[in-house]
Amino acid sequence: MVHLLASEVRQLLHNKFVVILGDSVQRAVYKDLVLLLQKDCLLTLSQLKAKGEYSFEQDELVQGGKQGRMHNGTHYREVRQFCSGQHLVRFYFLTRVYSDYLEAILEELHSGEHDPDLVIMNSCLWDLTRYGEDSWPNYLQNLESLFGRLRQVLPESCLLVWNTAMPVANNINSGFLPPELRPAASTLKTNVIEANFYSSAEAQKHGFDVLDLHFHFRRHTGKYLQPDGVHWNERAHRHLSQLLLAHVADAWGVELPQRDPVGKCIKDGPARAGPGRRLERQLPACRDQPAFPPPHRPLPLPGCCPLLPTPSPRPPQFPLLPPKPLPIPLQQVTPPFLVCPQDADFSSDHPFQSDQFSLNHFHSDILPSTQTEFAFDGDFMFSPQPPRLPFPQPCYQQRAPVVHRGFPRYCPRGPYLPWRGRPRNSKRRAPAYREPRPQ
Repeated sequence: MVHLLASEVRQLLHNKFVVILGDSVQRAVYKDLVLLLQKDCLLTLSQLKAKGEYSFEQDELVQGGKQGRMHNGTHYREVRQFCSGQHLVRFYFLTRVYSDYLEAILEELHSGEHDPDLVIMNSCLWDLTRYGEDSWPNYLQNLESLFGRLRQVLPESCLLVWNTAMPVANNINSGFLPPELRPAASTLKTNVIEANFYSSAEAQKHGFDVLDLHFHFRRHTGKYLQPDGVHWNERAHRHLSQLLLAHVADAWGVELPQRDPVGKCIKDGPARAGPGRRLERQLPACRDQPAFPPPHRPLPLPGCCPLLPTPSPRPPQFPLLPPKPLPIPLQQVTPPFLVCPQDADFSSDHPFQSDQFSLNHFHSDILPSTQTEFAFDGDFMFSPQPPRLPFPQPCYQQRAPVVHRGFPRYCPRGPYLPWRGRPRNSKRRAPAYREPRPQ
């Protein structure tokens, strides 16, 4: 998976209206996306914990939050919005997957000036813990009502991505769960898995996309889950944003830059005993500094600092064996190097202004040579060489993203299958009669 830079995210979401609906975890998804639209930095701990603030990274509090009384009840409201010249991102806080309040939100989106291009949604933890003994059957019924209503309200061009609920810890002390309800939430970890299965199946039945976040983060609770057992740290949310953007790009038929996916926001490894232990942050994050420190190598041009570390140097070649020399006459000069063609054009429905993809955003680790031909003396001899191991050759010519137009509507994949695990049906038809073989 290619990790996108802020300039690339701005172009992917250029002139797009993005709507995010859900609980506090989805609010952190909104915050990380707003931050990534502006600069290559990670969220701070205080930004992740903040709730209902008047402003976050140049966004505004539209409704609820600190404009009213702050509380952890099921009637808490918070509507946020980030608006720039080319981007509009809005967040609605939900405590139930389908309710009268959600119906009012859908009516607002349907009658608004702009139709949403992308809707990201999840609601699970509040539904299973805060609505009494009948919370489970009510949740299943509300899921069916929700996706049926979304099919009626959202335009055909809108892409809806249902995020499965992320894993939780065995012991939960988050603020959304009152102390008197925490003993009853001992089975929430397994209930979330079951709820994800039913919600994913319902979303797929209505033709919507599913991003299985529970699958991607199931082995990272020990390192990246916060001490409250529900929320995640800044690196987990940056990895989540990259997963989400890659899914959206694939759904829209956008070819992402073809560069090696070196480095990760989340590194695979043995999980610790449980959440709450302090994790040494090798890569600090702050507002004014890049999310990743610059490597000890030649730096790129200003304004194009990569989000991830640069590729490791080319592995050394094995020494040549001392065989018997055999003279090989050279009668002609070696032809000049061929430069791989590069697609520099990026077509879009709207012209991009200041954040165009270009070669200035991708930098080579070596300087191009000005020598194009080689000449050898007449008595020069080559020695036969043993076969080399097939090391991958570094590719320094980067391809600009390409938008494919004229695609049919994106067909969502199953929630528990790999993205490209299903073979495509061949469009070729067998000839009605056997064609003669060419002589």
